[in-house]
Amino acid sequence: MITRITGKLMSLNETEATLAVGAFEYAVLVPDFVRRQLQPLVGQQVSLKTIEYLEGNPQKGRLTPRLIGFMSDAEREFFDLICSVDGVGVKTALRAIVRPVREVARAIEEQDVDQLSALPGIGPATAERIVAKLRRKMAKFALMVATELPPDRAVDYDVLAEGYQALVSLGHSPADARHKIDAVAQTGKRFKSVEDLLMEVYRREN
Repeated sequence: MITRITGKLMSLNETEATLAVGAFEYAVLVPDFVRRQLQPLVGQQVSLKTIEYLEGNPQKGRLTPRLIGFMSDAEREFFDLICSVDGVGVKTALRAIVRPVREVARAIEEQDVDQLSALPGIGPATAERIVAKLRRKMAKFALMVATELPPDRAVDYDVLAEGYQALVSLGHSPADARHKIDAVAQTGKRFKSVEDLLMEVYRREN
């Protein structure tokens, strides 16, 4: 299974990025939120985290291997979770996720069915299923800062998510907890534990 592809971004259209890797060019499907991140990088070397799947009808023997690309492991994991919901396949997810991951994750966490229903191809019934299955798994995605953490800091999302849950359990509203976590995440500091993170949150308030 191909989990990453690195090469020169040769071209980009509404649904697909073309990467030159050695003597080969690869077509990689990209959701709209990834396409927007790639737009300023045409002509440059890029590295995409990928999901590989087979497209077509297995009963007719017409299966084509396809790659879907993402800028980070967290984005790839989020896409996988969306695809795990009944009635949401790969094609639907590719078309639907036109907003940044953190925005969609927050809508799921806040059970905002109206906002989710506004995504292309996602009606009210599907939005309800997404919320029912995923709302308790969205904390770390809802906390993704606007400027992505480097790949070597992806694990920090787990500490941020646990810190968020701790603040909520201490009586903070979800919105207030997210605001506090966002503020410390954007400082670029690293935290070995939730305790260290909470100390920094409250230190900033004094």
